[in-house]
Amino acid sequence: MGVDVHQHIWTAGFVAALRARTAPPRLAGWTLHLAGEEPYQVDPLDHDPARRAELNRARGIDLALVSLSSPLGIEHLPPAEAWPLLYAYHAEAPALPPSLRAWASTCVSEIDPARTAEVLGQGFAGLQLPATCLADGAGFARVSPLLDLLEARDLPLFVHPGPAAGAAGPGWWPAVVPYVQQMHAAWYAFRAFGRPRHPRLRVCFALLAGLAPLHVERYIARGGDARGTIDPDAFLETSSYGHQAIDAVSRVAGVEVLVQGSDTPYAGLPETLLGEAAGHAMAVTNPRRLLGPAPDARPGTTFDITLDTKGGVTA
Repeated sequence: MGVDVHQHIWTAGFVAALRARTAPPRLAGWTLHLAGEEPYQVDPLDHDPARRAELNRARGIDLALVSLSSPLGIEHLPPAEAWPLLYAYHAEAPALPPSLRAWASTCVSEIDPARTAEVLGQGFAGLQLPATCLADGAGFARVSPLLDLLEARDLPLFVHPGPAAGAAGPGWWPAVVPYVQQMHAAWYAFRAFGRPRHPRLRVCFALLAGLAPLHVERYIARGGDARGTIDPDAFLETSSYGHQAIDAVSRVAGVEVLVQGSDTPYAGLPETLLGEAAGHAMAVTNPRRLLGPAPDARPGTTFDITLDTKGGVTA
């Protein structure tokens, strides 16, 4: 059963909620407006669930984990703005085709474990957090109630790049510079501050944690504990990289923690020359270890939400 742990899809209710906004992040038709970035033309076909399921079948993907995209900055909005958008996304995610299962998201400007628990209770695969809130010890201390919740429910954390607002440069700049820096910081912050506080947490870092594991020699040379360089519950997702990077990271962290991810619709599945056994581990065995014993079946309960004109939400 091929698994892709990193895809994005927007539900119809989420699109409507973005269009109802008058300030970024917002949609005008299918033009996305973000703070500090150029308008981006969204292809509506990229967010058609039936079309995505068909595309995944053609790629040999039987299960894809989807989410809204953290670079939108929604998680960092004030609660009165963030939660209407988050509820709009979560309300319809359980009704996606069975081959699409969603990561939950939450507001990080004000940590609310109760609301987050309510969302996770609808059958989500785990929780996605932006790397921008996990860059240091203070960040991990702030979100520790959320990570406690994941440990208690035996659900994984997915760390995804966050906003890169105002990043000057060509179109590729945010993905190659700020996103990579964010993931690098989150990887080492988790090692220093997250893992000691959350010993049972399974965590997956997008885009190979910005290749942070390759700095292990410098980590050791500057005082890092060599005994803790391999963490069997810290997984590395492969999106936007190819054989050269994946092979290099596998030599440091082991194939056992690599999981297949594509970042669809923004990128495709990676290709490697590591062989059939490694491919099976990345696409089948390791994603199953990441997801753990949480049931695949999703309850039919959905959120009954009302958005008001001031950005509030009732559920």
